[in-house]
This record gives sequence, C-alpha cells and structure tokens, in this order.
Amino acid sequence: MAASDKMGAVPTSTPNLAPAPAPAPHPAIPGAGRAALLTLLAMLAFAANSILCRLALTQTDIDPAGFTLVRIASGAASLWLIARATGHAKAGAGSWRGAAALLAYAAAFSFAYLTMTAGTGALLLFGAVQATMILVGLYRGERLVPLQWGGLALALGGLGLLLAPGLSAPDPLGAVLMLAAGAAWGVYSLLGRTSRDPIATTAGNFLRAAPMAAVLALLAALVGGGVRWDQGGLVYAVLSGALASGVGYSIWYAALPALTAARAASVQLSVPVITALAAVLALGERITPVLALSSAAVLGGIALVIVGRARRS
Repeated sequence: MAASDKMGAVPTSTPNLAPAPAPAPHPAIPGAGRAALLTLLAMLAFAANSILCRLALTQTDIDPAGFTLVRIASGAASLWLIARATGHAKAGAGSWRGAAALLAYAAAFSFAYLTMTAGTGALLLFGAVQATMILVGLYRGERLVPLQWGGLALALGGLGLLLAPGLSAPDPLGAVLMLAAGAAWGVYSLLGRTSRDPIATTAGNFLRAAPMAAVLALLAALVGGGVRWDQGGLVYAVLSGALASGVGYSIWYAALPALTAARAASVQLSVPVITALAAVLALGERITPVLALSSAAVLGGIALVIVGRARRS
C-alpha cells in the first residue's frame, strides 16, 4: 500500500484491507506474473466479504453481532497462524485505537447488510473509505490539482445519486451504517500508515478487536434477546474472517511490493464491480441503471484522483 503521506495519492487500502503500511526495508518483490495472480486473488477475496456477509444475513439465522464476532475471531486466528508461519509474529503489535476502528468498521458493515444489496453496499463502502482519507488529507493542509478536484466532485456526485430518494435508493439507516463503516476503515487505514510490518500489525489489531466484538455480541444479546447462531451462518462468518480477510490480506501484502502506489489504488477499483457481478450470480441481485451510473461516477471519479496524483509525482 502507498506509504506516501501526500493526499494527492488516493490511499491504496480498501474496506476489506488492513492499514496502508510503509514498505519494509527490503521487500521480496514477486515476478510480474505472480504479482498479477496474487492481486487478482486478493481482489476476489475482498469482494467475497460482502457476498459472504449478505449470504449469511439473508440465508441463515446468524445475526449481525454474531457474524461480526465470528469474523473477527476467525480472522485473528488465521492471521496469528500466518504471522507465526512467516516469521511476522510480534508481541504487542497493533494498537487499541486500530482495533476499535476495525471493530467499528466490521460491526457497521454487518448491520448495514441487513437491508442492503451487496453491490450497493460495496460501492458505498468503497466510496466512503476513499472520501474519508481524501478529506482528512485536505483537513491536514494537503492539496489536490484541478483534475483531482473534478474527480472528487464526480465521485461524491455518484454517491449522492445512489442515495437520492427513489425506488432504487437503499434503506436510509443501512446507508448511514455503511458510510460509517467506510469512514471507520478510512481512519483505520490512516492509523496504520506508518506500520512497517503489516501482517503483524493486522494480526495484533484483530486479536485486540476480538474481545471487543464479544462485548458487542453480549450487548446485542441483552438488548435483542439473544445472539442467533446456526451452522450455515457460522460457516459463512468463518470463511469471511479466516479466508476472505486473514488470507486475503496476506495475499495482498505479498503482491504489494511489485505494485506502484497508483497501480495498487487502481486495481482496487475493481472490488465494487466484482462484488456487484458476483452478487448477480450468488444472490440473484440486479444491477439497476442507478447502481450502474453511480458506480461509473464513483469509480471514474476516484480514477481521476489517482491519475492526478500520478501526474503530480
């Protein structure tokens, strides 16, 4: 992920990624073919998180708090094993602030998908992550060139179109929750920009977030009358945490040394598209004209910001 602190760069983290770390001093750079394969697998894994969550909440009895707990706990176990196996296990890695941001993202993400299609949710999430990181950069005094300003306006307009009242508009509460999830992931990525060992940092944050997720599940049980579990829901949640999150992040970190910051950001534009297409096959969702137009505006706008950053560099 991009180590640059200049906001001209669109951050290379997505909603399903860990923070954007500074590169290790001597990263192992994979060959072009291997890097392309790893990148493709990582994008598929990130898109899978939305599909698995939506499948769990619509086709099983698991509740959002329970899904979040199992996803975080299984992700922590997976990342711990990967860190141990690859020599990245470090005591004290990660931070409580990072863990809190991670949990805020994961919980809002799960509750939002109670009322939202996978394609719409992925687009809102992706747009909110990028907008949060860009706006924080502007607040800190960073500058965009005119092309980037145009791209930001186009992306925000696309989000506005998607949220405009109408037959195709998502549930308002679900939309707010998904935007909050994206903002939380943007904060999480900003907190992790100085990490020099992303696997260790991510594993540490997941381990810290697991007891927080347990508290959330307990509160949900007290308020809602109990946490719901079933075999199918547990399977989807474990796949989301252990594979789509834990293994997916590790694959992405293996591919990153071969990618420039602009290319790493660009390939992530594919995640909402992959999610929408996969949702058609796995969930029977439709790609509505509004979703298609909004996607073009949001992803195209972010692409312009990336291009503007590359030109500045």
